[in-house]
Amino acid sequence: MEATTKPVAWKLLLAFAIIYFVWGSTFLAIRIGVREVPPFLLASIRFLIAGAALCSWTLARGAPSPTLREWRAAALVAVLIFVVDYGLVFWAEQRVPSGITAVMMAAIPVFMALSEIVILRTQRLTLRLVAALLVGICGVAVLVSRTLSFGDAPIDPVGAGALLIAGLGWSIGSALTRKLPLPADKTVSSAAQMFAGGILLALVAASTGEFRGFRLQAVSLKAWLALAYLIVAGSIVAYTAYVWLIHHESPTKVGTYAYVNPVVAVAVGYFFGGEAIGPRTILGTLLVLVSVVVITTAPKKTVSIPAASVEERELTTGD
Repeated sequence: MEATTKPVAWKLLLAFAIIYFVWGSTFLAIRIGVREVPPFLLASIRFLIAGAALCSWTLARGAPSPTLREWRAAALVAVLIFVVDYGLVFWAEQRVPSGITAVMMAAIPVFMALSEIVILRTQRLTLRLVAALLVGICGVAVLVSRTLSFGDAPIDPVGAGALLIAGLGWSIGSALTRKLPLPADKTVSSAAQMFAGGILLALVAASTGEFRGFRLQAVSLKAWLALAYLIVAGSIVAYTAYVWLIHHESPTKVGTYAYVNPVVAVAVGYFFGGEAIGPRTILGTLLVLVSVVVITTAPKKTVSIPAASVEERELTTGD
């Protein structure tokens, strides 16, 4: 997938539009789905099908199958990224509006910065990073505070806590991808993680009793369409666009989806999901986004470590 010539402008614009708007809109699709399908079961179905499709595609184009050692590493990452992160996001959307969920998950770069400082030790804590982290924390505090009056209700604290744990799981899982023996082909690696995550989520769904009393025939067409949208648009189409962009544009430009997705999610939730946008949502969103922009655009104050321990970060997918 190496870029030999600059792609035409319309292809770049289309790919950016997909990762901006499709990934931003998946939060509402999740909220629609979890109203009728148990959250861990819904997430399991999504990633089992999408993971199987991506695995089949990678094998069909001649990519090598993951070894047993690589499958074990993929399963470990899947626990953190798909079970902890995605599983808790699906679960929390029973309690938290989709737009606010996207805003909370936009704080992942905050956790990533902490992971690089604490776990990988490849980043130094600077005054700029401290200020950005504090701004992000203030944004989250605004969204959940019951003491500050903004004229609208705070979000559910249990749901907010689950989303913070989800973000922490994603950041630790992403950090571990630089240390674990994952497949060299990044698409194969992500497909393996996704498929393993779907299996693990199914086990969680079974252990929490989500299969008991669940009837397929009771699920509405609207919920099935939301699931289909998550699988096809959110996991396959948008992921493909993301991987393509990574090979044709700078990671900094591609990473701008982290700023746009929450805004899209809040707007989609408001116009199509009937979710309210009050002063609390606006202020909290602005603070979190300012924090993310400052962290992701800060020059890296790196720490010298052996080259063998600095592997390329795994490509990640949106929600």
